[in-house]
Amino acid sequence: MNIRNQKSLLLLLASLVVFFLGCSQKEAPKEKKEETGKELKVWKIPNIDNGAEFYFSPDGKSMIGNAKFDDDSAHHVYIIKIDGSYIKRINNKGEDACSYYFPDGKKIIWTSTRDNLDLPKGDWSDARNYPTGAELYTSDLEGGNVVRLTHNKYYDAEVSVSPNGKKILFTRSIDGKCDLWVMDVDGTNQRQITFTDEWQEGGSFYLEDSETIIYRAWQRKDEGQRGMPMTIFTIKDDGTDFKQITHDPGTNWAPFPAPDNDHFAYIRVLPPFNFEIYIMSLKTGEKTRLTYNKAFDGFPVISPDGKLLGFSSNRDEPKGVRKLSPYLMDISSLNIGPKD
Repeated sequence: MNIRNQKSLLLLLASLVVFFLGCSQKEAPKEKKEETGKELKVWKIPNIDNGAEFYFSPDGKSMIGNAKFDDDSAHHVYIIKIDGSYIKRINNKGEDACSYYFPDGKKIIWTSTRDNLDLPKGDWSDARNYPTGAELYTSDLEGGNVVRLTHNKYYDAEVSVSPNGKKILFTRSIDGKCDLWVMDVDGTNQRQITFTDEWQEGGSFYLEDSETIIYRAWQRKDEGQRGMPMTIFTIKDDGTDFKQITHDPGTNWAPFPAPDNDHFAYIRVLPPFNFEIYIMSLKTGEKTRLTYNKAFDGFPVISPDGKLLGFSSNRDEPKGVRKLSPYLMDISSLNIGPKD
């Protein structure tokens, strides 16, 4: 689920809400809540009424993610300015999923089925049936100079780029088994990182050292259950220094690292099925809750300067409407920006 991605983000959200219905979880220790339970300043990015999973550009002024407008037959990759004043579609063929910026801010990478329209569509929200035609592409910011990096009948998605710009990190699913993979920026030297029989790894990102990876995973035996447990881990990209970060039996999903190389944003699913955003320290394990809303809040990302949290929500939609839109939160008071 990427829990970060899928056939459409609406389908993903629908599947998640159903999936966690009736979920009951224990509260983990070391959680620090604001006494008032109030959120920091939040606002919706205008002009994007059906889109989610947006990631910041290196200068923090733009974002890339998935959206669907009236003339779109499916969700496609779009670049937007964070004030909603600029919207640019990158691809209009097939179905698109995850996307990300290269650190030079001049190139992007994205997932699409554009060259495999003859293959079964699969289901972006079901790891047992991910689209086998999902491939990885790079392009410029206008959608030109497209280069296809992967050529197979696997699911290649959930993609990100190392801060030093030298490596591409992604999830590959072969016969329903998901693992983390890494390759050079030109698509060569593809190498598998995780080799677990039971765990389904994905939704991975590099920390600032461009060596340590943070990701989430669930166990295959739990697929299809309500309240499916998910755990957050870190690992080096050579497969060493594996560490379990979350230890509670609940759902811990969608980790995204802060530029201070310590904190990360992630989702916890609170009873009965409330998706809320938290910040956690890798060093101390201390948790801080950021959202207090009964609507869906998910896909958290942090700006390169550590001052903004981007996330996707349906908090301003009528009850029962699952359409997602991108939001921003001012988290400058948390002091999780780059450290000199």
